[in-house]
Amino acid sequence: MSTVSVLVIDDEHNLVRSIRFALHDQQMTVVGAHTGAEGLAMAETTQPDVILLDLGLPDISGLEVLTQLKAAHPEVPVIMISAHGDTRAAVKAVKDGAIDYLTKPFDWDELVLQIRRSSEHSRMARELAFLRRQQSHTRRLVGYSQPMQRLHQMIEQVGGSSAKTLLITGPSGTGKALIARSLHDIRFKDGPFIEVNCAALPEQLIEAELFGAERGAYTGANQRRTGLIGLADGGTLFLDEIGELPLPLQAKLLSFLENRSYRPIGGCRELQAEVLVIAATNRDLKAEVDAGSFRSDLFFRLNVLPIQAPPLHERREDVELLIKYFSELFATQEGCAQPIWSPGVIKRLQFYDWPGNVRELRNLVERMTILYPGEEIQPHLLPDDYLGTVEPEQPPVDDYTDAVEARERELILEALRETGGRKGQAAERLGISRHALKRRIQRLGLEG
Repeated sequence: MSTVSVLVIDDEHNLVRSIRFALHDQQMTVVGAHTGAEGLAMAETTQPDVILLDLGLPDISGLEVLTQLKAAHPEVPVIMISAHGDTRAAVKAVKDGAIDYLTKPFDWDELVLQIRRSSEHSRMARELAFLRRQQSHTRRLVGYSQPMQRLHQMIEQVGGSSAKTLLITGPSGTGKALIARSLHDIRFKDGPFIEVNCAALPEQLIEAELFGAERGAYTGANQRRTGLIGLADGGTLFLDEIGELPLPLQAKLLSFLENRSYRPIGGCRELQAEVLVIAATNRDLKAEVDAGSFRSDLFFRLNVLPIQAPPLHERREDVELLIKYFSELFATQEGCAQPIWSPGVIKRLQFYDWPGNVRELRNLVERMTILYPGEEIQPHLLPDDYLGTVEPEQPPVDDYTDAVEARERELILEALRETGGRKGQAAERLGISRHALKRRIQRLGLEG
């Protein structure tokens, strides 16, 4: 479990010591400041994950300190500490940007819970900000779970290889087209990306679509037609739902894959095309081969470098990030405020089975953004299909935390690689200070 750093800004020395003692066994480190000015300076130098801020400070009001903190460090969550009778000021602080407030004397378990929740909120915000800024080839694939880390690594390795034929497998809605596009982006800077859904084309037209046709080759062919393979020359041809390709066309496709030459319908000569062919399917092609509906030689030709798109139920820790990502996307698209997803709804959706995978989640978020802009999404607002979801007795908290830490390690290493190991530039790219980057490198054991 990664350590959470907490800055406590409070003029009561005994309270700061008590908080430090209480949080020591919770994998949290605490530094204290006893004036507003000292707190602002320490926020700059220590780059804490969470700040606890007292409303009543001797030199500057807590509300003024909050204003300066949010201006300088908008991504750091601030929890206000208020004495009895300061509730109105605490509520104003929340309106001014504090994430929550606690009233003295506060319950220690509640304090730990608030800090943990705020820390995860901050991590998620930084992850979303990084996703928006980064220009890596896999930027469209949202998630930092172990299955997604393996997928990112596979894409980078395969995309940078000289392989000319790739196969992506996985259930519907898992983002196979996004994987194909990411592979294309690695291989080609300006080359064409031609996508065709083999299941959507009429059987009598698919050969002409793929390979092209000369004028007069068939009824209605009034002019020469360039096929999709020709259009993809110098780039990528993405054949989605390859399992739907008719057997006669499978033989012709195999011939093209073996020598990168083809003959249009009615043509007299072979044409050449240098094309990266990426096929995708949600079918079990081995079973299709056994059933006689898919050629075994084509399957083995395609299956040299298979890439598996993980279903969403195997990466539940990505659900919250996907919800926030799509909420921002659709709110921007619709010109409205994002809905606020309650913790209960987030937890419910994390343990839903998602038969439609990321596509189903995307559709749900789009629906809720349009119907409830700016509103808090409570369980009763969800469609009926999601109301029966219950969480397991022991949620995989350690797995989630490990996944967050692993993703943080991956982001830091990626930033260091892209900047040639220059920590200052890497920190700027990650949106944190150089000091904070050095602290994270030490915590994650990335030195040397």
